[in-house]
Amino acid sequence: MITHKLSIPQLKKEDEKQLSEALHDVWGIRNVKINTQTNEAIISYDEDAGSLEDFTQAVMDLGFEVNASENEL
Repeated sequence: MITHKLSIPQLKKEDEKQLSEALHDVWGIRNVKINTQTNEAIISYDEDAGSLEDFTQAVMDLGFEVNASENEL
């Protein structure tokens, strides 16, 4: 399992549920923690089933800008 941090600058409290659902819909996701105070999502996923690009695309599909940390947490 791999864990990465996604920085989502425009994230608001009211977007939390929609973002969580979109990330949970991506194949391979194991855990999602969203912090609207820091505008970050911490995701853990099975690297054999999904990729960081899959998750960043899911966030961008919602209309958000996203910066993904290439380094594992």
